[in-house]
Amino acid sequence: MGPVRTSMPDGRRWHFQHGPIDLILQAWGPPAETEAAYSQAWQRFESVLEELVRELPLLRREIGDEIPRGPVARRMYRACLPHRPTFVTPMAAVAGAVADDVLAAMVDGRDLAKAYVNNGGDIALHLTPGQRFDAGLVFDLDHPALDGTAAISFGDAARGIATSGRGGRSFSLGIADSVTVLAKDAAAADAAATLIANAVDLDHPAIERRPASDLDPDSDLGDRPVTVAVGDLDRADVQSALARGAAMAERLYRTSAIAGALLSLKGQIGVAGALPVETKQERRQIR
Repeated sequence: MGPVRTSMPDGRRWHFQHGPIDLILQAWGPPAETEAAYSQAWQRFESVLEELVRELPLLRREIGDEIPRGPVARRMYRACLPHRPTFVTPMAAVAGAVADDVLAAMVDGRDLAKAYVNNGGDIALHLTPGQRFDAGLVFDLDHPALDGTAAISFGDAARGIATSGRGGRSFSLGIADSVTVLAKDAAAADAAATLIANAVDLDHPAIERRPASDLDPDSDLGDRPVTVAVGDLDRADVQSALARGAAMAERLYRTSAIAGALLSLKGQIGVAGALPVETKQERRQIR
């Protein structure tokens, strides 16, 4: 089946879907401008999956010196390149890069107060002066519930939000329930969230892992062991795992690669960097 689009029941949002790509879009502005914006976004979206499929062999390999050709693929590559020599493939940024690319087409030449493209929780934002965007936070992706909110205003550096973890759409090398990252764009947030979630880890008999290739022969992670289950961990173990991830997040924050990160595991959370977040749990700075 080819790409399909549907106006949402509220009449304010659109749903674009093609294969594994599933977007929710919304724009604020004069009716003629928003209508044109949605049309531009759809025109760009129609060819995105086909472009990515053509370069999948390269995008599934550990990032190297070969630069992909497609515009989304190049966004993926640029988002992951700064993280070398840590193992990462461009696929770590695919959801965020798609959101960024469709948003860029959506706002091009349009008079919009704000807009967003949400690709399964990885969100690209467009904000003008006086505007803000509130994003709901889910700490345990296996048991989704609204656990907090992140507010991004025009004056903030972040224009991208992404969440990764072992309960997400992709495999994780770590044990984080979730890691939410704010960064300059959604692709950068996506790549960073993936790597920080991988770093939330420890060696423990309660953690079950299997080679990624056993679960998906086409996985970009190959035979690397990915987390499939996390049993009981005591508080000290949880804090130790979170501290490892928070240390990576702090390094990325200090180099301006991210604006901030929130890490969650077994009911405990940690914050790195400057994160405009309100949660239902007490925030702890874990280093």
